Amino acid sequence: MPETLWFLGTLARMKLDGEQTGGRFGLWDGVLPHDAAPPLHSHPQDETFYIVEGELTAWVVDPEEAADGANWVRDHAQSCRSGSVVFAPAGMPHTFRVESDSARVLFVSTPAGIEDYVRALAEPAAWPWLPPPADGPRVSPDRIAAVERELGIVRHGPRPPAL
Repeated sequence: MPETLWFLGTLARMKLDGEQTGGRFGLWDGVLPHDAAPPLHSHPQDETFYIVEGELTAWVVDPEEAADGANWVRDHAQSCRSGSVVFAPAGMPHTFRVESDSARVLFVSTPAGIEDYVRALAEPAAWPWLPPPADGPRVSPDRIAAVERELGIVRHGPRPPAL
């Protein structure tokens, strides 16, 4: 049975990690609620996500354009439905926002490593579906910043606003 975690308001089912793949890749299955959206960020690994169910808007932005404020939101939005694939090369700022009631997404990290971020900020899921909405942040901003520093994750901007 795969490890099931609550990760920042989402449900993550860890499928393969770097230990199991010799560091070649990590794979996790995420169930995300409506409006889930990480800040514009990058990391040392390539990240590929495959939308299994639902709809989301994705952004993959040149680092120079990421510094250009909100223009990246307008200029780089990609509408993604079930079956869509998004690729964000290592170091390339990217984000997404769930537009449907929920979405199921497979995330691939090459090489492995992004799954370490998920585990470092997650807690074991008490049941195998989305957690209830939190009254406040479940993980302190200081803890998130420390894990991001440790794993080489860079924030390039805020989470995308509604279009």
